[in-house]
Amino acid sequence: MTESATAGKLPKQIPYIIGNEACERFSFYGMRNILVPFLISSVLMQHLAEGPGREAAAKDVFHMFVIGVYFFPLLGGWLSDRYFGKYNTVLWFSLIYCAGHACLALFENNATGFYTGLFLIALGSGGIKPLVVSFCGDQFDRSNKDKAKIVFDAFYWIINFGSFFASLFAPLLLRSYGPAVAFGVPGVLMFIATLIFWLGRKQYVNVPPSGDDPDSFLRVSRTALLAQAPGQGRPGFVLAAIGAALAGVLLVFGTLALFKAAPGWWPKDFNFVVSACLGLGALIAFGGVGTSMQLERARGRHPDVAIDSVRGVLRVLIVFALVTPFWSLFDQKASTWIIQGREMLIPHGEWWWPSWLIKDAAQMQALNPLLVMLLIPFNNLVLYPALRKLGVQVTALRRMGFGIAISGVSWVVAGGLQLWLDGGHEVSLAWQTLPYLLLTFGEVLVSATALEFAYSQATQAMKGVIMAFWYLTSTFGSLWVLLTNAGVRNEAVIGWIGHTGLSENAFLMFFFAGFAFLAALAFAGYARLYPVQDHYRAA
Repeated sequence: MTESATAGKLPKQIPYIIGNEACERFSFYGMRNILVPFLISSVLMQHLAEGPGREAAAKDVFHMFVIGVYFFPLLGGWLSDRYFGKYNTVLWFSLIYCAGHACLALFENNATGFYTGLFLIALGSGGIKPLVVSFCGDQFDRSNKDKAKIVFDAFYWIINFGSFFASLFAPLLLRSYGPAVAFGVPGVLMFIATLIFWLGRKQYVNVPPSGDDPDSFLRVSRTALLAQAPGQGRPGFVLAAIGAALAGVLLVFGTLALFKAAPGWWPKDFNFVVSACLGLGALIAFGGVGTSMQLERARGRHPDVAIDSVRGVLRVLIVFALVTPFWSLFDQKASTWIIQGREMLIPHGEWWWPSWLIKDAAQMQALNPLLVMLLIPFNNLVLYPALRKLGVQVTALRRMGFGIAISGVSWVVAGGLQLWLDGGHEVSLAWQTLPYLLLTFGEVLVSATALEFAYSQATQAMKGVIMAFWYLTSTFGSLWVLLTNAGVRNEAVIGWIGHTGLSENAFLMFFFAGFAFLAALAFAGYARLYPVQDHYRAA
């Protein structure tokens, strides 16, 4: 199919992309949402005593897996933009994804096989993650971009449609039929997702890869950092070099930790994953600031549009950095909140509780996608029009800022429930509905909005890169969780928490709520200065 689309109409290839996403999301959330309960009770962690130690280890594995899922978009975005294009990259990574599911189903009692499966799923899922959304956006041009918002909302809605059924039934499969079936069914759905995507191959608009772009983000940045200006130093280069040196040191010691050869003074919680992520963060932060300081020096060596595109990406990276605390809260619903739910009483004796269906605390996660499917149309049809009538401009950045703050409120409520439990009271699992409602409302305001926002802020050559950076926000969100959990294992910190009168779990919940509130304030300040762009391609 040519790159032109039928003017003003919904592209007919969209159903293939949406169908693929529904099945893929079932496969991903099906395995993800049972990962912590499986690990807590599996032979893979039988060397740990049951209780907080095993729960903490399961949380660490879960969040390292999430880090991988949202790190590998960098690889997928680069391969797509540079060599293979979005369609081919998505198809090949999907096959890796299928292989990972097979490993989980076959190696439930074998640590090497099971963790290999987690790696392959992280690689496959992460590899396609920045591409499917932007590939969907490629099917539109300026003549029908008004349909894009509808499709992006539908896209996010269908993600949650697949997630809802996965969250509801995967824990039942694990409970009734064991890990082989519980992990095998999502694998079958991933195969179906790959097949659906392949069937639409003749209908898609395929924007060619940029290839060896002399004006790519990295090349423009490199030119800016290395350029000399008469009578001026290179402060940006020095700053970037410091970031690269920090990243190198962290990577070296993280690698030594991987092979159990790190020196005794190296923090034991700074394993390879944590060290590599901290190194990546240092590289992006120092390198980004350094590039921004010297970017104008690249003019004349690269086109003005390339310079402006890089500056646009650097501005967006600040928005993305301020969103990372949201993900540190959101992703813990599949770890910390499940563990909290296991301490609660399932109200089977109440007439209103669907005991025939809800038998496990992990199934409460189904509330999240169910509420998303209800809140997206409610926001678009009721809330946003009502706010506009009141004269309130419902911009993407305002929605995202309020979403971060509301997610913080959800953790205040979760912390209150934890205090109730710590007081020795029997607490109904039904009470978790309230924090799920608040967290989901925050998610809709942040994540559903960001899909549209991230795509619109990137020029055509930068779309894959900027989407990969967006997904890195989840990587750093889980990094904050790992660092915080490592911090509370310190004896001095444990003693300080004890003096507050709070349990460790309650303290962490209120800590993350405060983290979100601070991020929301910073986000609001930056959003007032941010110059919004429109980079849909011309019709």
